[in-house]
Amino acid sequence: MKLTKIENLKAAGISALLILFLSLVPQAFAEEADDEEQYVEEIIVTGSLNTLPTEDVGSVFGFDKNLLETPRSASTISSEQMERFGMDDIDDLIALAPGTFTQSFFGVAGGLDVRGTPGETYFRGVRRLDNPGNYPTPIGASDRIDIVRGPTTPIYGPSKIGGYLNFVPKSARADSGQYLSEAEGKISYTTGSWDTNVVTAETGGPGRLGEQDFGFYLYGMIENSGSYYDNSGTDQTLLQASFDVDMNEKLRVQFGGMYHNYEGNQIAGWNRLTQDLIDNGTYITGTAQPLDTNGDGSISHQEYGATLDFDTTDGDGAFGIAPFVFRPEFVTVADLDSLAALENVGTAKLKGSQVLVAADDGLDNEVYTFYFDVIYQADNGWEIKNQLFYEGYENLNENAYGFSQFHDSWVIEDKLILSKVFESGSLTTSVQLSPSIRHTDFKHGDDYTNEYFDRRDLTGPSTALDRRLLSTRIDDDYTEYYEGDYTDIGIAAMADFTWESGLSVLLGIRWDTIDIKSEIPLDKIMIFNFSSEFVTLSDDGQFLLNDFYGPEVTANPTTNEITAPLKDSSTEDGISWTASISWKTPVGLIPYVTAAEQSTLIAGQGAEISTGNVFSGGSFDQSDLLEFGVKGSFLDDSLYLALAFYEQERTDFSAQSIVTNQTTNTKGVEAEMRWVVNENLILTAGYSNVKVTNLSTLENGGRFSFYGAEDIPQIDPSLVYGGQVIGIPAATSKRDARRAGMPRNILSFTGTYAFDSGLAINASVVAVDSVHSSFSRVVKLPSYTLLNMGVIYETEKWAFSFTAKNLTNEDYYRANFPNLFGAQIVLPELPRNYQAMVAYHF
Repeated sequence: MKLTKIENLKAAGISALLILFLSLVPQAFAEEADDEEQYVEEIIVTGSLNTLPTEDVGSVFGFDKNLLETPRSASTISSEQMERFGMDDIDDLIALAPGTFTQSFFGVAGGLDVRGTPGETYFRGVRRLDNPGNYPTPIGASDRIDIVRGPTTPIYGPSKIGGYLNFVPKSARADSGQYLSEAEGKISYTTGSWDTNVVTAETGGPGRLGEQDFGFYLYGMIENSGSYYDNSGTDQTLLQASFDVDMNEKLRVQFGGMYHNYEGNQIAGWNRLTQDLIDNGTYITGTAQPLDTNGDGSISHQEYGATLDFDTTDGDGAFGIAPFVFRPEFVTVADLDSLAALENVGTAKLKGSQVLVAADDGLDNEVYTFYFDVIYQADNGWEIKNQLFYEGYENLNENAYGFSQFHDSWVIEDKLILSKVFESGSLTTSVQLSPSIRHTDFKHGDDYTNEYFDRRDLTGPSTALDRRLLSTRIDDDYTEYYEGDYTDIGIAAMADFTWESGLSVLLGIRWDTIDIKSEIPLDKIMIFNFSSEFVTLSDDGQFLLNDFYGPEVTANPTTNEITAPLKDSSTEDGISWTASISWKTPVGLIPYVTAAEQSTLIAGQGAEISTGNVFSGGSFDQSDLLEFGVKGSFLDDSLYLALAFYEQERTDFSAQSIVTNQTTNTKGVEAEMRWVVNENLILTAGYSNVKVTNLSTLENGGRFSFYGAEDIPQIDPSLVYGGQVIGIPAATSKRDARRAGMPRNILSFTGTYAFDSGLAINASVVAVDSVHSSFSRVVKLPSYTLLNMGVIYETEKWAFSFTAKNLTNEDYYRANFPNLFGAQIVLPELPRNYQAMVAYHF
């Protein structure tokens, strides 16, 4: 893959970082103290909040390298930083990690977008089940978060192209807890705007069971909070525990788990989107016409289907209230059904809190995570580590406007890692060999046929005029329903060669073979979907399906009754590899180049693989990465700088999941600065420039979309809002195929100053470019600058903090599912808000 020239490097932030790179001359390094003394000095004397990337992390290549030595663009964020800056969800991480802007996934901060595409989430170095928006990922339970940009390295197995987060839980402090002379811990309470109530408690220390000593760490969090948005709130419980036992001087065991129960709801945001709504807050009001013919208070699929009259001579739309018109410019009034027109049309000013959430909407998720690691240090220098990991979740998501979903999935993985370091003259060689097996079992149902965002008038409550009968409440009529499993058997090898001259070469390779089975139980899905669009009946009684559903199924040629299930299986395999070269120069700079090819498995929101993707061979693909950059440590290792240029691409445009794993080409630049100026002052800065192109959109000349009012300006929107028009806006150039909702340029700064009295102040600024809300680029969301400020006061036992977010009360918005619904809905973000915390240390 050829790396093209990256443009738009004129932003002030990147210029400042480049000047620092070229002008700073490193001063002589201080002599190294022993590891224990150095650790105490960093934490207690400098009070650096673990800002500098000096700690070894194994979350990139598996080797114990710090981020300065690692030839990839990556950041690490400590729990001390998160607490100082009042960070409480993954969207806040943008201030400290370039390239991590995340679009709205219906208001749920589940997974992070990295380099403009969905990323993966790891727990202690093992990949978790997919979570694009199943539940908010609780970052407050983390001791450290490692953010790696770009696909994972071979040691971690198949992954998405964007990047990944590795959560090191607070329970990992058992490593140090077992050596404490007595138990230590903390209790905290956080309150804030919209009736926020969060209680946490944690403790760690030594323990003894019989004759066996061990270390432990326990963490718990309970939240019962309101919300800025109407009909919304959060109830969640999080429990973590870990234990660390030295069985003898050679054998060590680490085990623990996490339980997270979340109850809340998704937030679609504003509907009936127009540019006037964004610019002036002017909302088109009006009620949809009744379609609930049986009077049960909800509109069923069958009642929606009754609007399909197929009469092209009556002057009314032939295809009901949701006609398909190939291009938006072709839409005419004759395409519309009179039942789609609103009644009592007017306008109103809409508040940001008035969003598309009904009183009984719900998002419930329960997840269990367990791990058991055994580490053996052999006499010959080999370390043998076995990691056993299990995670399972049950998820239920219901939205009155016409979307429901459930997941019931689990995964178990066992990974063996053999590692050793060899010394030979001026060369140090670190090697790893890792076979692994990972099995995933899934059950997943989606219900999105007759999903209408615009029927609800947000100036009033949800009623029978917009409320749909949801499949999860009758366990029938699903749009998609998949049951199955897949097993990945892989083996990886990594080697790191480092010379005293500063030259380092890192190589890795992996092979995976994956057995996949997927089935659609026909009694669960809506038979209405088996129209000529998806199925044709051959002379021998076979239903021939397109790739959406899967392989052929048996049917009765007389009655068209399907007599065999839709199912398929396949075995996929692929090679992943990585190659890096870096040089630690005498002047403190470390230039590097990394090239990689990474396998990726195309799984959906509930870890499911669709039967159609199994049938078509679209369940497995490759990603390419080419990255070059430079890092440096200066001023007695108090200043860290990093700059990276990259291009990465998913190679097969026919293999994708529109929700979790799309085919894209991404080019960009990332820059980062972290500076512990002195014992009191810490400064950071970040910059990212990213361009994401949807390859399948470009290949197909367009993308299936829900048309918004601005897509069809020739039509009075009140004639459509009781239904919708769908089609394929054209994409004839890379600009047309650019991923919407993703800012081209993002600049961030943070600073914190700690006074000797125990008082500390902090501030963060994030400047974000304007974006278009949808692929069709018809509604523009304004640029914004977000200012947060806070203060914290600490004594030996107590801590008090107060944080103000969006201090200037900026009006800003986040695109919501821009590749599909972005022209119809958008999420208004939070206005000025506050949080206060009190903590007691014991």
